[in-house]
Amino acid sequence: MRLLVIEDEQKVANFIKQGLEEEGYAVDHAADGASGLQMALEGLHDVIVLDVMLPKLDGLSVLQQLRQQNITTPVLLLTVRATIEDKVLGLDAGADDYLTKPFAFEEFVARVRALLRRRAETAPPILQVADLALDPARRVVSRGEKKIELTPREFTLLDYFMRNPGRVLTRTMIANRVWDYTFDSTTNVIDVYVNYLRKKIDTGHDTKLLHTVRGVGYVMKVP
Repeated sequence: MRLLVIEDEQKVANFIKQGLEEEGYAVDHAADGASGLQMALEGLHDVIVLDVMLPKLDGLSVLQQLRQQNITTPVLLLTVRATIEDKVLGLDAGADDYLTKPFAFEEFVARVRALLRRRAETAPPILQVADLALDPARRVVSRGEKKIELTPREFTLLDYFMRNPGRVLTRTMIANRVWDYTFDSTTNVIDVYVNYLRKKIDTGHDTKLLHTVRGVGYVMKVP
């Protein structure tokens, strides 16, 4: 699971990041609202931890823009303000949960786990694009009646494409999701893996699903 923490107080951010990593999560951090919004819009994360008071762009504005862009990632708001009115504002803006600072880490991580469970429960059990199907739980892929064998990396790549049908995914987005933020997206490794995947899912079929958007990246769609 990959989490995004948007928090400008470095001590708080380090505390959260270290604790979540000790729990086994991959954690990315943004120190202001503008960079946090940019990272969140990539759709790479399973939960977003979002502080309300942020430089450059406040947390509620970040949240509103995410929801306007149809980013449905669960958001846990953090704030020092504990009034009912503040909570209502946050929840009405699209937050899934709300936690007041200071907080016990045990409660914080329990709320994160609850959001992850909720996301898993609402996720479709089978991902489908045309006659291509992917079962995330059983890690089974098939096209029509034919089962397709994929390596772990190819499976993760296909899963990302199928969760974003019709959306152009840049090489940087793919690198961050399928590899990590330290991966050098200027290499041709991504193109190599996309070609591996294309051969396995499109070869022998009249309808091609994985398309190159020249100079930008790739998209999975039915023509």
